[in-house]
Amino acid sequence: MFFHKAKLLVNCLSTNNSKLLLKIRMVSLESVVVAALEDDERRSQLSYKKIKKEALAPFLGRKVLLGQIYIVLRNVLFRLKYLVPTGIQIALPEGCYGRIAPRSGLASKNFIDVGAGVIDPDYRGELKVLLFNFSDADFKISVGDRIAQLVCTPFVKPALVEVTNLDETDRGDNGFGSTGISSY
Repeated sequence: MFFHKAKLLVNCLSTNNSKLLLKIRMVSLESVVVAALEDDERRSQLSYKKIKKEALAPFLGRKVLLGQIYIVLRNVLFRLKYLVPTGIQIALPEGCYGRIAPRSGLASKNFIDVGAGVIDPDYRGELKVLLFNFSDADFKISVGDRIAQLVCTPFVKPALVEVTNLDETDRGDNGFGSTGISSY
C-alpha cells in the first residue's frame, strides 16, 4: 500500500534531475514510507483495558498462534452454559471485527465450545465469552485457565442492492447439509 503512495508521490514530482529536486524527492519518499508504516502499525493494534483488578492481559501463547487467549478470573463449575467475564475491554484494529473462537483442546477433550462469538468493532463493554458444555458432566474452569481465542478478522461492508433476480448456481437452493451429499 505504501509503495503505491510513494510511487504516486515520485511521479507527481518534477522529473528535473537537479540535486535539489532529488534531495526533496528522497525526503518525501522517506516521509511517505514512515507515515505508511506508522499507519499500518496503528491499524494492526489491538488495544485493551483492564476494568477489573484481577483481570489478566490477553496474550499470544506462541508467535504463530492466530488469536489472543482470554483467561478465567474465578473458579466456576457449570453444566450447560456459562458467560465468562474477562475483566477487560478491547478496541479492535481498524477494519476488523472480533471472532471469539474455541480452543481445540477444550472442544476435543471436554466438549466445551464457544457461542455467540462476534464482536462488533465499536463495542466497548466488557469482553465476555459464552461457553457451552456439551458433555453430561459438570465442567470446572479455574482462575488462569485459557478458555478462548479472539481472532481479529478484516471485513468488507458491502453496499446493499436490491435486484429482481440473482445469478443461478449449480447448488441453487440446496442447503443444510447438501454439500456433504455426493450429489444434489
